[in-house]
Parts: sequence; structure tokens; C-alpha cells
Amino acid sequence: MTKLRTVVFPAAGLGTRILPATKAFPKELLPLVDKPIIQYGVEEASNSGLRNVVLVTSPDNLMTSAHFKPNPKLEAVLAKRKNVRSLEIIKRLSNLADVTTVHQKQPLGLGNAVLIAKEKVGDEPFAVVLSDDVIDADPPGLRQMINVFEKVGKSVLLVERVPREAVHHYGIVDATLLQERIYKVHSLVEKPHPDQSPSNLAIVGRYILMPDIFSALDQTEKDAGGEVQLTEGLNQLLKQNHEIYAYELNGIRHDAGTTFGFLKAAIHYALKRPDLEPALREFLKTNINL
Repeated sequence: MTKLRTVVFPAAGLGTRILPATKAFPKELLPLVDKPIIQYGVEEASNSGLRNVVLVTSPDNLMTSAHFKPNPKLEAVLAKRKNVRSLEIIKRLSNLADVTTVHQKQPLGLGNAVLIAKEKVGDEPFAVVLSDDVIDADPPGLRQMINVFEKVGKSVLLVERVPREAVHHYGIVDATLLQERIYKVHSLVEKPHPDQSPSNLAIVGRYILMPDIFSALDQTEKDAGGEVQLTEGLNQLLKQNHEIYAYELNGIRHDAGTTFGFLKAAIHYALKRPDLEPALREFLKTNINL
């Protein structure tokens, strides 16, 4: 079986769920504590053994890729000031992964973003990470999925149980439980009405895909909004008798692409920091009247 090496990060969306913060600034660079949202995802990929990162960005976004590149001027200043800790952090960041960029000229859906990454991925399995979904898990969420992929050798989707009234925000799987946390997928429905949803197992921003997805996406028609949906491409594969599996996350996920989710994620990660947790906890106790 071909080893998984590459992870695609679609990052060309308009960030409309968290305006006005994203009006002139890439959503994926908004800081959770002192790291941008996307860095949590790239660290998850790196800690899962995937070092080839493909960023799918808009043509006018030069900042996201720059975050992962060396910055000699900054490094020189930090070295001159003998700021060893900050210098180590910056150098470690530029060594985190091998990052390349492709451009999505218009935000035409997740399926289109994946298709644009085809030349960088090649004819091999790959992962997709939606950095809005920030996951705190041990082992990392992507590593949990890779463990399943290495057993089944087929596409694997990460899922999480959501309240039935929230299913219309997600892609939902119709699936049969095979063993603990592992499901065989029969079909996928994009944002169903709660009364018509086949389950409450929602796809939550992580995919491991076989290269067959590219030909399926080529054949997938745009939806009413003019977008190519990845879920429809996956349904094309299911109709062609390709096997797809789902793995139920063992960990904590925050949707940092919404204002409330972003706030929850920031508090969550701040409370995990030994240098911040005592003061923040005291602040919350004494200043928040709950």
C-alpha cells in the first residue's frame, strides 16, 4: 500500500462566518492564543507523520504561506537581542513541514479546492485538513485516521456525533458500525434537514482520500450555488462501488470558523498553557459573574 505523505489545506474561502475580522485578513491566520488557526492543523499533520503540505489559497493571499517560511530579518533581530526562546519558535516553525502553494482563483467549493491540488498530490492517497476544525487529541486526530487507513487501505472520513438539530450545518454519513469508532459508509448527505438526516454522524474537517476522488470530482456537477461539493464526489465513488470508511474522533474539536467556536477554542488552548492557565483561571473566577 502506498504510504500517505501529503496533506491538502483548503484556505481560499471568504471567511464569511466570522466577519468583519476576515474582511481583509485570511481567516486561517487569526490567532488562537499566540498561534494562527492553521498552525494547529499543520502541527497535527506533522505530528501524524505528514510533512508535505499543500496550501490552496486565493492568488492575492501571500501571508499564509509566508507564515511557514524562514524570516531571516526577524531571526537576525531575535539573535541580536539574544531572545533565544522566540528564535527557536520561529526556526521550528519554518522546519515544521515542506509547504507548497496552489491558487484557487474563485471560492468554488471544497471539491474544487481539492481538485486544484491534484498536480501537487499526484497519483497517491492524501489527506485533507480543514483548519477551521481545531482538534485537541492524543494521538492527533489525523494520526487516529491514518491508523484506520493503514488497516483498510481505503478512504477514511473523520466524523463526530452532533446534536440532531445541528445536522443541517454538516455533511452527514449514512453508515454501519463495524467495530469501535469505525464505520462503513453507504452514502453522504450535505446539510440535511434534521427530519431527513440518516444519522447524526457529521464529517468534521479531516479526510483521507484515494486518488480516484479526482476523476469523480471532474464528473461532479456544480450545486445551485455554483460550487463543487466534495461530498457529492465521494457519493460518485460510492455509486461506483468504491469503499469508504468513517472514524469517530476520540478527542475535542472546536469550530474556530465561527465567532463562538473561536472564543471557546482560544479559552481551551489558553487553559492548557502552564504560563497562562493560573492567571486566566483566576480572572474567570473573579471577573465573570456566572
